[in-house]
Amino acid sequence: MHTAITHFNTAIFLDRTLVGPSQIALPRGHECRINPLEHDCTARSVMFDLGSNTVRPLDILTDTWCSSGQFFANGTMVQTGGDSNGFTKIRTLAPCPASGDCDWVESTIETLTDGRWYSTNQLLPEGSRQIVVGGRGVFTYEFVPKRFPGEGAFPLQLLVETNDRENDNYYPFVHLLPNGHLFIFANRDSILLDYTTGKVVQQFPTIPGEPRNYPLSGSSVLLPLSFADGYSTASVLICGGGQAGAFDNPNGFNLPASQTCGRLEVTTTTARGAGSSNSEPQWLMETMPFRRVMGDMVLLPTGDVLLINGAQNGTAGWGKASNPALNPVRYQTFLHPAANRFQVLAPSTIPRVYHSTANLRPDGRILVAGSNTHQYDTFTGVFPTELRVEAFSPQYLSERYDFRRPQITAAPARITYGKEFTVTFSAPSRKDPFELHMASAPYTTHAYSQGQRLLILQVSDPVPVQQAAGAGAAGASRFTVTVTAPPNANVAPPQYYMLFPMQAGTPGNAVWIQMVY
Repeated sequence: MHTAITHFNTAIFLDRTLVGPSQIALPRGHECRINPLEHDCTARSVMFDLGSNTVRPLDILTDTWCSSGQFFANGTMVQTGGDSNGFTKIRTLAPCPASGDCDWVESTIETLTDGRWYSTNQLLPEGSRQIVVGGRGVFTYEFVPKRFPGEGAFPLQLLVETNDRENDNYYPFVHLLPNGHLFIFANRDSILLDYTTGKVVQQFPTIPGEPRNYPLSGSSVLLPLSFADGYSTASVLICGGGQAGAFDNPNGFNLPASQTCGRLEVTTTTARGAGSSNSEPQWLMETMPFRRVMGDMVLLPTGDVLLINGAQNGTAGWGKASNPALNPVRYQTFLHPAANRFQVLAPSTIPRVYHSTANLRPDGRILVAGSNTHQYDTFTGVFPTELRVEAFSPQYLSERYDFRRPQITAAPARITYGKEFTVTFSAPSRKDPFELHMASAPYTTHAYSQGQRLLILQVSDPVPVQQAAGAGAAGASRFTVTVTAPPNANVAPPQYYMLFPMQAGTPGNAVWIQMVY
């Protein structure tokens, strides 16, 4: 149900409690869930080692059903809310190497002001605080941790206005923009929020077409930010969704999902009412090769977007979808005209519908997991509970590109805003352009990756490394570049990022790098 990749090359898998035993017993010394609601000594969260494909059980004590989360600057996962006994809980997990014993810790001194189920988290520029937005029947936002003692929650009118009959505003899309404001999208409407004052500074036009948020689950990404314009231009891409009313319709599982994406530039616009209608931003609508609901959107190292998982008919929910979308689709972000941006890719044989996830790995593959359209683990019938994990390999990993695939051989562990640093890389042959792209590690759940972003860094021309005497010809394949770090925390909140080297559009393996003040 929930996945996040840590800077130790492990993945946190997190499901929910209160649904009976899983197939992984908790080892001795772990705490069973014993309370009036359950008596369960099996794991509902594990740490998955990307290198060995092994799992280590983790303790999760309260219900994390449809909860939310994000990493802090120091790499700690902060996980909030859920249902039942987890409604107001705040949990943390400080990751460790795969051989370690780190585990979930549930706070006994701090809780959410408002219980939150189906909410969204966004790391803020200070790196040690997150904003938590919305949830089922909750039209507010709050901060974790609080900014001052006694701070509560704050109303958000957008959530009131978008709360239709079937509540198509759960898991609102939230993106931190380079100007420090938050883009918040719910149902079909969106605003720009100055979270420091609580003021809505901009309202955007309604996106054409269907509702886009849970249960008519589309997805959203903040498209790559680039040094080329000083990281000043930000655009949001929203794809998929479901027909209005489908969730409550007995035949809703057969109704066609949305086939459109909307792209909106959200940083160089004029607030509604502040000027003529011509000054307002407009959604650029694009048509996908086929319909998709509950699809995940993953920013690839190249800056393109992968659309993967989901169904072509229906909505999110138990047994409410049909016709799985087995083919991933590549959205070519920088390609014009828009009509040619989509490319259909090789299909999976495993349906990934409700409660499935997709996350970028440091090796450039996509970790794909989950799918459970049932209230309890159900291993028979249509769309059985799925326990298999896959890795999707995009085309850029083909051996035919190995001749130009770069590998980072030296990079700093930490970088500071606006400062230069040096990266050394090797490659079988030099091909221009050489680039460095920095990708965050988001928290993925319910077709949305909270906190996902990718930055294209300013890089000097590669300079060959002086070959030591007797080192052989292999030394000629090493190069250094001078790199300028992002200018501020609005552009790149302090946290761990995957730093991908790129040559002529071909990425190599990423190294982890920490953005700090």
